[in-house]
Amino acid sequence: MDTTLSITNSSRFHVSEFILMGLPGIHEWQHWFSLPLALLYLLALGTNLLILITIQHEPTLHQPMYLFLGILAVVDIGLATTIMPKILAILWFNAKTISLPECFAQIYAINSFMCMESGIFLCMAVDRYVAICYPLQYPFIVTETFVIKVTVSMILRNILLTIPVPVLAAQRHYCSRNEIDHCLCSNLGVTSLACDDITINRFYHLALAWVVVGSDMGLVFASYALIIRSVLRLKSAEATAKALSTCSSHLILILFFYTAIIVVSVTHLAGRRFPFIPVLLNVLHSVIPPALNPMVYALRTQELRVGFQRVLGLGENVSRR
Repeated sequence: MDTTLSITNSSRFHVSEFILMGLPGIHEWQHWFSLPLALLYLLALGTNLLILITIQHEPTLHQPMYLFLGILAVVDIGLATTIMPKILAILWFNAKTISLPECFAQIYAINSFMCMESGIFLCMAVDRYVAICYPLQYPFIVTETFVIKVTVSMILRNILLTIPVPVLAAQRHYCSRNEIDHCLCSNLGVTSLACDDITINRFYHLALAWVVVGSDMGLVFASYALIIRSVLRLKSAEATAKALSTCSSHLILILFFYTAIIVVSVTHLAGRRFPFIPVLLNVLHSVIPPALNPMVYALRTQELRVGFQRVLGLGENVSRR
């Protein structure tokens, strides 16, 4: 503990490192979680890399819907890689210390990737809305240029709106406590250790959640409400089934992503009695969606399944069938 505190000229203690304690309440046997977490991380890396390679390899997948899926794969890899190596280092090597700059950088990366994933889900919902509700205009509206523009817009939005989160956290004075009951540097978990007022940190964190994720979620569900209304008006049962199948995988992942965010938020507010639960859910929410997203698309999208089989050298068996 002495190595993590230094005395400033004003004779006040100043924290120079944080200590990530891991999963609160189960420190003595938390290492048992390392194996499933490592497997989930490897699955997320492998499947998302397979998505990227398949989309790049198959010309038939060079369409806006799959381009958005490729961008989502990059975001998923970034989100999982932001937290999992450090978590595994804590569980395997007891490497609990993290410097303040590294901690603030992790806060920024987590918030940026979370907002980016929400933004990509919105882009995918708009893509399906135009494809189903305005099929004749779709090739002229959703082009590769459109994909580039909305992706750059989302990146700029997240970069600009999430910068104040670590900046405000870095401006707080950490004078005594430096132990974080978590596996990662969460914004509120870190700032709760500050010795001065953190009202502005809490306010901006809440505002960011409502403005970015909340607005994305509202627009996503509005898009799918319009899609469902348009699909139900189709007279052909075959056309209805085809339209629903094209967006069912999107809807599954979107429902899981936003439901998980709501559950994590609720359990965080009610987690003082059982702090282990919100911390575990927070970690799982950062690694399960990256591992789950490609699997859902592989099961629900025939073109992607065929592309996987060709990339993995199973194309001859597919053609024989």
